[in-house]
Formats: sequence, structure tokens, C-alpha cells
Amino acid sequence: MPQQERARTLAGAGMSVSGGESGAEPGAGHGIRHPVRTDSFLGVYTVEEELGRGKFAVVKKCRRKSSGQEYAAKFIRKRKKGKDCRETILHEIRILEMSAEHCRLIDLFEVFETHNEMILVLEYAAGGEIFDHCVTEEDDCFNEKDVVRLMRQILEGVSYLHERNIIHLDLKPQNILLTKPAPAGDIKLVDFGLARRVNVHEEIREIVGTPDYVAPEVLSFEPLSTATDMWSIGVLAYVMLTGHSPFLGDSKQETFLHISTLAYDFPEELFLDVSADAQDFIKSLLIKEPEDRATAKECLLHPWLCAASKSPAIDFSVAPAEPQPSQSRDSLPHDPSQPQDALRSPFLGQRRPLDCNKENCKDDAAVPKRFKFDDSFVSIQEIKRELVY
Repeated sequence: MPQQERARTLAGAGMSVSGGESGAEPGAGHGIRHPVRTDSFLGVYTVEEELGRGKFAVVKKCRRKSSGQEYAAKFIRKRKKGKDCRETILHEIRILEMSAEHCRLIDLFEVFETHNEMILVLEYAAGGEIFDHCVTEEDDCFNEKDVVRLMRQILEGVSYLHERNIIHLDLKPQNILLTKPAPAGDIKLVDFGLARRVNVHEEIREIVGTPDYVAPEVLSFEPLSTATDMWSIGVLAYVMLTGHSPFLGDSKQETFLHISTLAYDFPEELFLDVSADAQDFIKSLLIKEPEDRATAKECLLHPWLCAASKSPAIDFSVAPAEPQPSQSRDSLPHDPSQPQDALRSPFLGQRRPLDCNKENCKDDAAVPKRFKFDDSFVSIQEIKRELVY
């Protein structure tokens, strides 16, 4: 049975690859279906190269000794800043289990636990992050045809989540993988550590996400919804088409200002070869009011993703940049490390390449400095001095 089909079958049945082996505790007591294994991970898998790293987790390629099958193992620390975060990890496992039946979402195979960490054994996506293709040289970057195909797949996965009232809350190039090297690979959405379930009886107000991709309602501490993901999709489409962020400023403070005032545009030098339909798609998502944004299902019906041929790019207009009365630039807390003028300048037609953080770029010298990677927010305390109210 092919690996993908086998993974979905096992996860859908509430089983793990290791079902019945020694060292496994029933997952039911933790609210998860997968058994939590307490025997030696290294007795079952050989660990190979590192694939990615964050503040509290590292992902490494591993190989099952009995079969030689490749997987990705996510090692997550159970304590973060002195706080027990085991329940947060179990929450991520539950989301993965709920998402197991869709081909655009990464599969979870089994779970190990040690004294200090939990290890999630995940499907291995050999093509790596789409981030790598957003920051590469022109010959290797995505063309619009590639972006259309991949964006449809991203939306298929997001639509599946939203139908189940799950919001990802950290959609960005680093959390979208390819099953094979581009351009042949298909999409896999990963990293559900910030994902939440939403319902009509309870509001979610949290500071979560990655600075360049967060929606205005995140910064203003308004209720989050499936529309919060759709804002990130709009930013993602812009980045995949151009390799540039629409809102990036010289500081997080300035980036948040650009987001809160919708200070973005379509400069001709970036969009000369990008269709008008693609620009319209982005505009349908980068809208201040969440209820006015297109849904994932509506996006899948957009002419840009459906049309066989694309019209030439014609619109380079600047998006509205006036702040709302309740979000005046003068109300922003001042960052002493930044010039005051920088905080007051609207972001109109100006583009600054994104920087690539050494922690997240395998070869800093080989990657153009067009991207700035920021770790996801994990608490309101981390950015309380930088919020736009």
C-alpha cells in the first residue's frame, strides 16, 4: 500500500504504525487516539539530518530501522520558559488526528514521550518548504502557473480545516511543504501548534501568528475566525508571486502599522508579469473587515484559479493607507530603538527586501536576503510593547 494511503488508513482508524508494540500507553487517557510510546525512540528509528528548528522544537529526518522508511520526527520540549506545555502538545496531536484524512495535510504516524520531550513521527515531505522557492534566484523561483497550482492545493487543505471549524493561525511559506522537489511536488500543510477550534458560543482572542502574516484583528485583539487564515493566504499569494512581503517594515512596530492601515500596493517592478486576476485574488483577501474577505471555498472559484488563460497585469494602484480613528499612528507605543519618523511614515510604494535569518536558512551565503523569518508569537507578553491598538 502506498505510504500516503497507508498513513491515512492508519490515522483514520485511530491506529499508529507501532500499534501493539511494547512500550505504548493507550492514547485515550490523553484525549488522543494514538498510543503514546515510552520505549526508546532511538531503538526504533535512526536519526539523520535536521530539517527545521524553532524556539521550542526541532524537526529531524529519521528512518525506521525495521523497514528503512523515511519520516520526519518533531522533537517538542514539554517545558517552555518554566511552564508545563504537555497539554499544548496533546492539542496539536488532536488537530493532526482530526486532519488525517486529507491529502493536503501532513500525516501523523506515532507518538513517543520521554522525560523532557514528546516526539511526533510525521510523514516526510521530500520537497521541503516552499519558503526555499520564494527566496531563491529567479531561475528556480515559482512562476505564476506554479503558484496557481500550489495555491489551489493550499486552499483545498485550508477549506478542509475550516469545514471542521479548525483555524491554522500560522500559514506561511515555512509551514507549507512539498512532497517532491518543485515543480512536481504537491502541498502538505504542517505545524498545527497554534491551531484552534472555533465555535459560535466562544470567542478566541489571542496574539498568535508570525508578524508579516498576521491579520489586523490579531493586532487589535479582536475575535479570530476562519477569515484570519484567509488574510494570511492573501499575504502568502503576494509572497509566492513576488518574493516580497506586502507589509514588511524596518521594525515589527512598522510592520504592524502597515498591516493595521492596509498600507500595501502592487509596484510595477514586482507585478509587471503578474496577471490582473492574481492581483484581484490578493485584494479579495487583504481586507480590513474579516467578514468581507473571501472564504476558502470562494477562493477556489476565483477566476485566477479557474481560468485557463490569464489576462495581462494592468492595475498598479495603491491600497488604502489611512488608519482607522481608533488606530492612530500617534497611539502606538514608541520603540526607542527606532527613529520616530519611521513610525509615522506611511508605507506607499516602497519595498524593502526581506532578510533571511541564519537560524532558518541552511546556507545564509547562498540565499538572497529577501526574507525575514520571525518565530510565531506564543503569548501576548512577547509583543505587548509592539501592538497596534
